[in-house]
Order: sequence, then C-alpha cells, then structure tokens
Amino acid sequence: MHGGKRGRVLVTGAGGFIGGVLADLLLAHGYEVTALVRHRRQAASLAPGIEVVTGDLLDPASLLDAGIDRGFDAVCHLAALTRVRQSRAEPLRYFETNVTGTVNLLLALDRGVEAGGPPPALVFGSTGTVYGDPGPTAVPESHEPAPVHPYGASKLAAEHAIAYQVATGRIGAVVLRSFNVAGGAPGHVDLDASRIIPAALAVAAGEAEVFRINGDGRARREYVHVDDIADAYLLALSAVKPGERRVYNVGTGTGVSVNDVLEAVERVTGRTVRRVSAPPAAEPACLLVDSRRIRAELGWTPTRSNLDRIIADAWRWSRPMAAQGARETRGADAVPGRGPW
Repeated sequence: MHGGKRGRVLVTGAGGFIGGVLADLLLAHGYEVTALVRHRRQAASLAPGIEVVTGDLLDPASLLDAGIDRGFDAVCHLAALTRVRQSRAEPLRYFETNVTGTVNLLLALDRGVEAGGPPPALVFGSTGTVYGDPGPTAVPESHEPAPVHPYGASKLAAEHAIAYQVATGRIGAVVLRSFNVAGGAPGHVDLDASRIIPAALAVAAGEAEVFRINGDGRARREYVHVDDIADAYLLALSAVKPGERRVYNVGTGTGVSVNDVLEAVERVTGRTVRRVSAPPAAEPACLLVDSRRIRAELGWTPTRSNLDRIIADAWRWSRPMAAQGARETRGADAVPGRGPW
C-alpha cells in the first residue's frame, strides 16, 4: 500500500454510526483515512487527522470534485439507505441510492485505476436480509439469497455489480453481511429511533412515551456491537487481491427477541420501558447468520456483542449525543438528504 503508514483508505458513509466508528479505528491503526460525507457537519465527531471530503454518490461530478478518483488502496463502502419498512414505501429511492450510488462509486474508483492508481480492495457493507426468510436456523453464506423487501434486494443488486467489476481484475472485494449493529463508542452512537435499541432507550430516557411492539415481541434477531463490526472491516481490508471476492456473514448466531431487548434495557438502565401492542408486521419470525467462515478465515471474534454490553454502551454514549442533537436541531434548519451518510 502507498500514501500512509499502512495505505490510503476511503470510507463512504463516514458521517453515519458505523462509518464514524470505523474511520476512527482505521486512523488509530495507522491508515491514511479519507471520509466521504454529504454535509461537512456530519463529520463533527470524527477524530482529528481524518481528511473530510463532501460529495453525493448520486452526483458523479461531486465525487470527482471530492477526489474519489485520486487512487485509494482500499475503500469501505457503507453509504446506504437501510430501513426495511421505509424501503417498501419507497422502493425506487432505495434502488437509486444503494445500487446507482454504488455503481457511481465504482466508476469513480475505476477512473483512479485508469490513471495509474492501485486496484483498490473494496469492503462492502451488505445485509443478512438478502437471505429473505430462511427459517429458524443460522444461515451460512452458501444459502441462496432470496430477499423479501426492496432494501435487501437493492443490497443484493449492489453485490452483483461489485462481483462483475471484480471479475475485470480492477478491484478486489469483501462483502460483509450483517444485521443489527448497535452499542456505542466515544462520539458515536445510533440515534435512529426506527431501530429497536435506540427506540427503547429513548423511552427509558423519557424522550418518548411508549415503545410499540408489533405482534407478541417474540421475533428473533441478532445484535452485534459496532466495535466488533468495525473490527471485521479492519480485518477485511487485506483479505483479497485484485480479481478476488469473498462473502462473509458477520454476526453472533444468537437469537434475541424484542422482549429480550426490552427486558435488558430495563435491567441495564434501571428504568421502565412502557410499551403498547400493535398488529404483527409482515416480517420473518427469525433471522440469524452463521459466521463461522469469517472467524476461521479472518480470525474475527465478537468480543463485545453481549446484549447487556451493547445496551450499556449505547445508553452511556447516547445521552450526551442526544442532547447535542437536540441543540443542533433547534439551532439550524434540517438539511434534506437521501440517507444517513
């Protein structure tokens, strides 16, 4: 690698929860990090020493203005829309952002290769929902994808575009499929109240009145600490050469119900989470992935993904972040955008 102690890495979606934690981690490990955000204020919590550039993946000219074609040794691509239910209401927006945005990124990177830059290693943040409704057992990477909503389908389509570009030998790629990323780190926390843990913590903090449970609360998912996910990206950076592609599930394989999450929030915070019942949603009863491959091949181990640890870290870091977010909202007009990146 060139351009720094360990190479030059671009992080898209660096203004988001996972992207911010990852950018800080890469810098701490000696990489020269460039963070791509749509609005510079999204980079306020990034560590000093990270280069911040602004651009929109749906505006190819802005990517060139940001220097995305300068030549990177590696790219961690996390910019995306990620809400399952929203994707059903706005399918075209999801395909535009997650597929067209990925293609535009690949085109900009390809210009860098044409100009004599190194073929980059691309680490793509995909989703375990590409497997659809696989049943109660943890699914391996060999399970045939069959997404049941536009979000999963758009991520799978982006995977296909990446795979065909890998076949040209102009990039290498690692696809990381995960589910619910939660927890918190200094300066970084997930405040998206459409997700279970942030929503439950908001009720515990008195910032929301009730938590709405769809159905009986027995739907099972798995949760991974954001620091463990960031470790997976770090390990994946050096896993492939140009023309090589690997796909890894990233998870614990341990199912946790909505009721389990709410009980853990009450246990960790010492506060009550008032809840109301709603009709069940048309979603799989269980989604778990088998992550033995990434553990065996990359040595990845989720050391911080105990549910109580995840919630404790989310609770610890979300309180000051929530207060800061409220101040910023009162002090400035909302900036319209296509996604949390």
